[in-house]
This record gives sequence, C-alpha cells and structure tokens, in this order.
Amino acid sequence: MTIRAQIESLIKNEVLESAHGEYFREPLAGFASADDPLFSKLKEIVGPHHIHPRDLLPEAKTVVSFFIPFSSNVVSSNRKSAEVAPEWGKSYVEANILINKISEKVIQMLAEKGIKGATIKATHTFDEKTLAATWSHRSAAFISGLGRFGRNRMLITPVGCAGRYGSVIISEEIAPDLRPEEELCLNLKDGKCLFCINNCPTKALTLEGFDRHRCYDHILEVTKEFSSMGLSGCDVCGKCVVGPCAIL
Repeated sequence: MTIRAQIESLIKNEVLESAHGEYFREPLAGFASADDPLFSKLKEIVGPHHIHPRDLLPEAKTVVSFFIPFSSNVVSSNRKSAEVAPEWGKSYVEANILINKISEKVIQMLAEKGIKGATIKATHTFDEKTLAATWSHRSAAFISGLGRFGRNRMLITPVGCAGRYGSVIISEEIAPDLRPEEELCLNLKDGKCLFCINNCPTKALTLEGFDRHRCYDHILEVTKEFSSMGLSGCDVCGKCVVGPCAIL
C-alpha cells in the first residue's frame, strides 16, 4: 500500500469508527505540493502573517488536507432550527477533536517510516483582535484540490461544504491532486441561489463582501448560550453552510 493510500485509509477509518460517527459522513483527502506557488500567494491574499508549509516543517514536500463532512441529520437540524442547533454545536466540537487526533495519528504513523510531519490545530489559529488566521485549512484544502470556494466563503467539495477541515504537512513527496474547474456554488454558477446570504442572521455576509467582526460577535453570543447549557467550545453558527451546497 502506498503512503498516500495509508494516509487516506487512516483518515477514513478514524472518522467512520469514531465514537461520534453519527455526526459525520465519509471523509475526503487531497494532496498538494509544498512548492505550490499558491501557498506563497496566501501571504499576499490573507496577509504576511499567514505561514507557509515550510514555516511549520522545513523539510515539507507535501500538504495533506482532509475534510470531515457532517451527516444529513446534523445539517438538517441546523437548517430547521431558528437558533444554532445543539447538534450542530456538538458536531463542531467533536469534529475539531477528531481532526486533531487524526493529524497526530498520521504524523505518528509516518514517523515510524522515517517521514517527518507537522500540523496545526483545527481551530483558534487566529488573532482574536484582527481575526486574521495564521493558517487557513480551507485554503490549504483548495490548493489540495478538494473543492472550490462558494459565495458563502466556504470550500464546496464534491460532497458539500458542511463539515470541518484539517491539514498535515509531511516530508514525503506525494503526487498533487488537480484542482477542479467546475463551480459548485449555485450562485457563482448561474446566479440563482442566495441562500447563504439570505440565511445569515447578522447580515455579515453580502454580495459585496463579508464582515468577519460582525460574524464573530454573533458567534461569541452563541458560545455564551451553549456554555449556559453545559456545552463548551461551541463558537459556531453555520447558518450560511446549510443551504443547497451543504450536502451534494
């Protein structure tokens, strides 16, 4: 079995055998060259604070991105609820835990083969004042061929955009995946869908852009509500992610 196949198998098995497997569907994995010029381009697009794969691992040759899609029940719960559904909050927290676990297991497995690896945690990789991220898992997933960005600023994969992303940087060279050319966002494809914009509870998302501070202020309020219910770490909303592109 190739290194690529071993990585894909580990990710798939960890998700499907998770104690909270009912929250998730079968994951996707994509591979990009650490030399892909888009990783350097992120310093221009996102800002100079965005790190390069070699900032995490000097010997980096490949970036492994993976996507853990939420189940139809989780998506349906947040689509139907006027407020952020508890199922959505729980799946978000468990997905983050699972992403960190998978990343460490991939690194451990490869270390036994003499391959170096590094990762960055699933969430809270941003400055809380500027909200600028030091690493974008979604951007890494785009570069790795997992999908294309939609009007909701989420990466839409062949199985949808409702879910969470992880990244592992490794010293082994693996052939990169091609990036898809077809638009999966209905609005960008034919201009007919505005679900994500119309469903944004704070109107932070518009055709003109995205007010990340207004969005984050709302998320902090949601966090307080979930904390009062005994659910910690649920700093999430997801109302822009449960439209037609949530599950494909």
